[in-house]
Amino acid sequence: MTEVAPVPLSRLTTLRTGGAPARMIEAASADELVAALRDVWADGEPWFVLGGGSNLFVGDEPFDGTVVRILTRGIERLPSPRPGFTRLRVQAGHGWDDLVAYAVSEGLAGIEAMSGIPGTVGAAPVQNVGAYGQEIVQTLVEIDLIDESTGEVSTVAAADLGLGFRTSALKHHYGSVPARRAVILSVTLELAEVGHDQRRIGGEQLRNALGLGVDDTVSVAWVREHVLETRARKGMVLDDDDRDTWSAGSFFQNAVVSAAFARTLPAACPRWPVAPDLDPVLVIPLAAYDGNVPPPASVESDVKVSAAWLIEHAGVRKGFKLPRSRAALSSKHALALTNRGGATAAELAELARYIQGRVQAEFGLVLQPEPVLVNVEL
Repeated sequence: MTEVAPVPLSRLTTLRTGGAPARMIEAASADELVAALRDVWADGEPWFVLGGGSNLFVGDEPFDGTVVRILTRGIERLPSPRPGFTRLRVQAGHGWDDLVAYAVSEGLAGIEAMSGIPGTVGAAPVQNVGAYGQEIVQTLVEIDLIDESTGEVSTVAAADLGLGFRTSALKHHYGSVPARRAVILSVTLELAEVGHDQRRIGGEQLRNALGLGVDDTVSVAWVREHVLETRARKGMVLDDDDRDTWSAGSFFQNAVVSAAFARTLPAACPRWPVAPDLDPVLVIPLAAYDGNVPPPASVESDVKVSAAWLIEHAGVRKGFKLPRSRAALSSKHALALTNRGGATAAELAELARYIQGRVQAEFGLVLQPEPVLVNVEL
């Protein structure tokens, strides 16, 4: 590991906000990363890790602690116990889109719809990244991580990570602490060996986004190319010359609400059912068991609703900004709060609070931020 002169985090985050930390360490290998984290944790100082900086919203004041930059890279191809599949073990600091590009070039399917998502591979399981119907939970096998409480390195199966809609047991949600404080060292995915031939696309959400019919056939390379074009039109592919991309991507999460609450929203609000637990565990105390197992209760699925639709129909349009502010909604996508040049974290936070207030007043729903907030409050 290498201790370097701290630089303002505004230079290292895609929202371009943040003061300098008291201390900054760079780790270029897994061993260096483990050593750096153990050193920081032994001192008991505030800390956080920094990968691509694309899912962070950092406050203006200097951070009184240590930032550990994860610069590890590398892809290792491994056999899969399932015929027709390959596993990839990827270092946490590897660029996510670089991984997607590699997988597509090798004719491997399962993450191509997530092309263009910024950030690093290690951050992907933390919030179960996804796009157009694909999520990392669908291909994730396991991760290697280091626990803050013990300093021990272990391999954890995907099933033990509490992966849900843009969340996991590792995610630091706004206003709460993660269920498990740990840092990912590497990620192992299992991808289908489909080659470069054309094939049908199974996911309806992806087909709709790309304008494909049920029987249309395309290659994984075609999917990647057109997803990148679609994201670029929304300002969701990083471009230094396009200030609509000076953002943390979608600032607010699409809300997951009960079916009953969803019925209170206008019918035009886009919504998608969230798959229920079809195999719940039923525990019957032995003393109460009479030989009969009650039928499962019928439970309505929760519903995911479009935060972008709610924002726009609360009267906050694309490109909106408050008077004299250098923060604005993207001119291309209502979910992205953008830095138009020189905006402070305070200006972005003010805009975020305004949007939350408008949506709550109109629809009775409080939108939750998706980025991790450091040294800043909404």
